[in-house]
Amino acid sequence: MFRTGSTDDGDELLARLRTLTAQARAQAEAQRSRVELAIALQRGMLPRGLPAAGGVRLAVRYAPAYQGLNVGGDWYDAFTMPDGRIGLSIGDVQGHNIEAAAFMGQVRVGLRALASVGGDPGELLARTNDLLLSLGSDLFATCTFMRLDPSTRVLESARAGHLPCVWATADGRSGVTEDEGGPPLGVLAGAVYPVTRYRLGSGGVFVMLTDGVVEGPSMRLDEGLDRVVRLAGIAAVASMDADALAAAVIKGAEQVGHDDDAAVLVIGHGAPDAQP
Repeated sequence: MFRTGSTDDGDELLARLRTLTAQARAQAEAQRSRVELAIALQRGMLPRGLPAAGGVRLAVRYAPAYQGLNVGGDWYDAFTMPDGRIGLSIGDVQGHNIEAAAFMGQVRVGLRALASVGGDPGELLARTNDLLLSLGSDLFATCTFMRLDPSTRVLESARAGHLPCVWATADGRSGVTEDEGGPPLGVLAGAVYPVTRYRLGSGGVFVMLTDGVVEGPSMRLDEGLDRVVRLAGIAAVASMDADALAAAVIKGAEQVGHDDDAAVLVIGHGAPDAQP
């Protein structure tokens, strides 16, 4: 004897499936809209142009996390300060959502505003840290801020829990900066951020980057940094322009094996001197 389900039961099941499908589509559309809004926020908060003075050449590349439904809070910035020096920052906000993108905007704007008041990069990061703590957010950000004097090519650098920079000179030397650094912004009240000074030699480069460029499931951090060190060394010796180096560095982000944001800011100076 065979049993068959009633027509009413079949209709009810189909109705439930249609409802669940409609709900899933609505949720996917809402999430996609949030991601698109976050990406628009990111792009709208990045600088439109880059300063150049005294032979200094800047170049940037930025690859937002389009895969999946995540979007991060990486940023870069470069601007002329009231005294003629150039402020440079790069950083990464914890999290991958619209809140992270909005918080990124607060950090970037705060850095710009406080930089106009004065003080070295360490004092700037300390004031920004206090500002973020006063906002009461659960988010935090890692950041490197550099102040470059185009006339002397002296770079003053302070780090807040962020990756070190990569450097290379026209005579073939290259490596990773070894400055001390302090904790991420928005974590510890009264944090101190030591300042380290460098000099950008003629034909030399500094590369500021976020971890999406050099670290992921398919690449360890030390491997990623070594790759950028090699690229920077080749670029400096070959007198490659800053824009070409930035493009080569961001291309390597495809090898890290994940969909995190990736940002690169290259600081270069002209061509090498003819005299050793």
